[in-house]
Amino acid sequence: MNLLLSRRRLTAGCAAMAGVAAAVSTRQVEAQGVAWPTRAVRIVVGFTAGSATDVTARLFAQKFSEAWGQPVVVENIPGNSGAIGADRVAKAAPDGYTLMWAGNAAVTILPSLQDLPFDPLKDLESICMTLSMASLLFVNNNLPVRSVAELVAHAKANPGKLSYGTPGTGTPQHIAGEMLCRRAGIRMEHIPYRGANMADVLSGVVPVGIQNAGAAMPLVREGRLRCIGVTSLTRSASAPDLPTVAEQGFPDFEAVSWFGLMAPAGTPQPILAKVYAEAVKVTADEEMRKKFATLNLDVVGSTPEEMRATIARDIPKWARVIEEAGLRQRR
Repeated sequence: MNLLLSRRRLTAGCAAMAGVAAAVSTRQVEAQGVAWPTRAVRIVVGFTAGSATDVTARLFAQKFSEAWGQPVVVENIPGNSGAIGADRVAKAAPDGYTLMWAGNAAVTILPSLQDLPFDPLKDLESICMTLSMASLLFVNNNLPVRSVAELVAHAKANPGKLSYGTPGTGTPQHIAGEMLCRRAGIRMEHIPYRGANMADVLSGVVPVGIQNAGAAMPLVREGRLRCIGVTSLTRSASAPDLPTVAEQGFPDFEAVSWFGLMAPAGTPQPILAKVYAEAVKVTADEEMRKKFATLNLDVVGSTPEEMRATIARDIPKWARVIEEAGLRQRR
């Protein structure tokens, strides 16, 4: 009862603070003579339609459109784990009419994996880290593996025979696989796909897969794939029966995806404040929280400063994994 009451109070508090922030930021925009938005706002998504990044962006876009009285359009610019879309936003006019629904791959992993035409800390403004999602480590049902320990043992007994599929090179799932291989002392060939493609794992052509929980969980629940580990530090509230990789002999193992809002550097602060305030309102809305839960998403709702600090912290964190695994792509 106390925990439930605390959660209710927290949600109510967040909603109240979001309302105050929205009112303040709106007054700031008006006081500085910034009439925004007066036309459609574009949110760039660096992944294909139907992906977890795309679905979450559209939920927020709809709420933004209702609040601002202007169309908020999601534009999919997929490629290079979100980096093509991120570069488009970094080079866009800093007028508030181009925003980015960022995934962490493009802004925290790829900077150490390859040379990028933008700097996530210099060319983009952090607004709000909104949601996070763990990934599932799963296997084909015919593979004689029911735990991470058994996967490691199988890989060692069958060197060079295992491969794992992910949504693409440089994604959190790819790095999670490489981190597991390094820590366990095994080798698995990485098979990058474009998005949540699990057909090869279902058929057994690729025996292991790592995908966002939102995409993989339905197949796991249907018994078509066998989940052997979750990549978050703690068990998912929506799947408490599934063990984490961390609790199976790999302490501190964490590789989750997060989603957030960013804008071109130089975007006026009153506009950024208005976007932030509305994003916090969405994350505090009880009905939206229920939708997020059904998609296996956890609410974050960070401040701009917290998001920027997370990016600055995660870049060197993933750089170490990339360096140890020899993944750096040279020109």
